[in-house]
Amino acid sequence: MLSKEEKTQYNRHLILDEIGEEGQNKLTSAKVLVIGAGGLGCPVLQYLTAAGIGTIGIIDDDVVDQTNLQRQILYTIDDIGRSKAKVASEKLSRLNPFVFFKVYEEKLDIDNALELFSEYDIIVDGSDNFPTRYLVNDACVLTDKPLVFGSIFKFQGQVSVLNYKNGPTYRCLFPNPPASGAVPNCSDIGVLGVLPGIIGSLQANEVIKMIVGIGEVLKGKLLYFDALTLQQQVLSFKKNHDIEVNQLENDYDFFCGIKPNILEEITPSELKQNLENYQILDVRTIEEYNKFNIGGIHIPLDLVLDRTLELNNHKPIVVCCQSGVRSKKAIEIIYEQRDDLYLINLKGGLSSY
Repeated sequence: MLSKEEKTQYNRHLILDEIGEEGQNKLTSAKVLVIGAGGLGCPVLQYLTAAGIGTIGIIDDDVVDQTNLQRQILYTIDDIGRSKAKVASEKLSRLNPFVFFKVYEEKLDIDNALELFSEYDIIVDGSDNFPTRYLVNDACVLTDKPLVFGSIFKFQGQVSVLNYKNGPTYRCLFPNPPASGAVPNCSDIGVLGVLPGIIGSLQANEVIKMIVGIGEVLKGKLLYFDALTLQQQVLSFKKNHDIEVNQLENDYDFFCGIKPNILEEITPSELKQNLENYQILDVRTIEEYNKFNIGGIHIPLDLVLDRTLELNNHKPIVVCCQSGVRSKKAIEIIYEQRDDLYLINLKGGLSSY
């Protein structure tokens, strides 16, 4: 039963015929786990908290960085360096004191996923990498939990509800992960600040619909949204009965083609002090290179394979991009063609230079 204060807090839900007190009681009894308290996680958490979800789990091992503030609107300058999960729970508790938060300042992995998911009714994926997405999907299948998926890329976003009432899963939609480095993240290419707010709000909407039992859930459907044109498409996809998940993968990074980092690296400050001792290979796009560069050879990542013969071994080559991700991929590509070069990755990329 709702208290007098709760009835005041949730008044606009209670006067909706489709929700009412019965629906609000369902919300206050529900338990939802949100993976990631970043761009997508922030709006998801805010609206689920405002809606009165009884128990909300937040798992994120990251800390607030100033670059997050352009889109992760739960945080301020004062929060830089603090745990995202902890800061989020503190601020959300002031939004709605009737919600209980469980904070996990740790990384989701194969050791904790199944036990953690078993405690919740619905899982919301706000992660930004493929190994985590496949791990979340598989853990949801094994624990029989519905999964609300969201992703963002520059100006576009996607939302779907997976593994809901024996519906399709993430592996039905994407049976195989893309090649490592083929899809850059927002630290490499940027993202429109409002986009995660839109997509995260749509994710929260799907959670509320499932709990209350209203509307049409995005089961077997992928909603595509373009922020530049405001066009939306809903694509249907079916369950692939040939795909079975019987256990978690031993290594999701390996499954997604991400090799252990055994590359030599140099920090921007170290490079500045000894720049004359190195060659520079910049693998960013021409637009990025023209905005800012530190000289050297410019070969965009998608052309590296065809232009490895342009490199010489007179000095060690420091390979750089914006964040250090594409440069690692470039080094892998070059080493497959040339074993006479000494390649070093610029740690953190030119964003830290």
